[in-house]
Amino acid sequence: MGMNITSIALTWLLAAQLAQADDPINVSKTGTVLSDEVLYSIGGGSAVSMGSAGQMDSIGVGFGWNNDMMCGNMNLSITLENQLNGATQGFQNIMGSVIQNATGAVMSLPALIIQRANPQLYNLITNGILQARIDYDRSKGTCRAIAEKMADIAGEQTGWGKIAEGQALGATLSSGGKDAVSALEAVEKKGGNDGVTWVGGDKAGGSGQKPIRIVNDVTQAGYNLLTSRSVNDSSSVPSATCNNGLVCNTWSSPQEAAAFATRVLGEQQQQTCEGCQKTVTAAGVGLTPLIQETYDKKLQSLQELLSKSKPLTAENLAAAGTDALPITRGVIEALRDERDQDVLARRLASDVSLMDVLSKALLLQRLMFAGAKEPNVAANGLATQAVDQQTSLLQQEISNLKTELE
Repeated sequence: MGMNITSIALTWLLAAQLAQADDPINVSKTGTVLSDEVLYSIGGGSAVSMGSAGQMDSIGVGFGWNNDMMCGNMNLSITLENQLNGATQGFQNIMGSVIQNATGAVMSLPALIIQRANPQLYNLITNGILQARIDYDRSKGTCRAIAEKMADIAGEQTGWGKIAEGQALGATLSSGGKDAVSALEAVEKKGGNDGVTWVGGDKAGGSGQKPIRIVNDVTQAGYNLLTSRSVNDSSSVPSATCNNGLVCNTWSSPQEAAAFATRVLGEQQQQTCEGCQKTVTAAGVGLTPLIQETYDKKLQSLQELLSKSKPLTAENLAAAGTDALPITRGVIEALRDERDQDVLARRLASDVSLMDVLSKALLLQRLMFAGAKEPNVAANGLATQAVDQQTSLLQQEISNLKTELE
């Protein structure tokens, strides 16, 4: 990239000398012109491969992955009833055959009356209840073991739900619910409906709450942190208070920065509520289509200046260039008198577009690094892992462009 910029700078210097000549270029005239070596070093076409891309659609997780492993849905009363009535095996296997009217006796007589009237039947029922409780606890333990194993395999799909349940249990115990059994039952009944503590300390992902959008939320948090604002602030930064800041000069609001991030990287959305679609993802288009879109705009701005349809104002020059590679009045005046104007203008627009998108990509990395330091994000291992994956993907995009330039 450094060699390209050096070549362009040399070209504009020589072209500026040309612009100062008294007579315009003519085949019958002699004078200072750009050598073939300089033109060859600049080259034609584009600095890197470019192409457009359509809008990426969101894809929801399949039904099989969307099932809730809710061990709390197991019912002890139903377990006891089925054990005593023979719907499940345990009790009958241990106690053997039961008299035909045992079910009717259980339904019509209180336990004390049964104990006095028929001690053998009472002992039979007591042993059945004990066996049912053992089977129930064993089944529930197995369910939880399967849920933990599934969490290890499915990763984020069930991991966010486990975080939601853990936070709900902590909130229940801290609110005065010291009864461990009732606290666990309450948490199992709620599941992940209470959501997860997310950016700014707000709950997200639960029932009636906004979903957790990793790329969007972390990027907006990073934007606000780098501009010394509240992490949940969604307003634009006024130009009067921007003070020529790099972040707010590039994107005027957190939403604008997040839109760039999700366009490049895609999105990963998580929810923990019961009946919700747990994971929704969208692929990003990468940096190449954005270079193409920027190229079209920069080339149009350059051509308008070269054709004199727009004046050489600071605003129009800024629209044709970028902070990393500005376009000056001398460059435009030199290009106007250049016989290879179209080739040079297109290559200049390509280099400007590349620098513009690359500078935004590098700044986006800084936003995501800063957003990952937001306390509620930093305390969440799944969130930091997801952010690391996205920043690695962005770095790979940047490295791919660097490889093309070399």
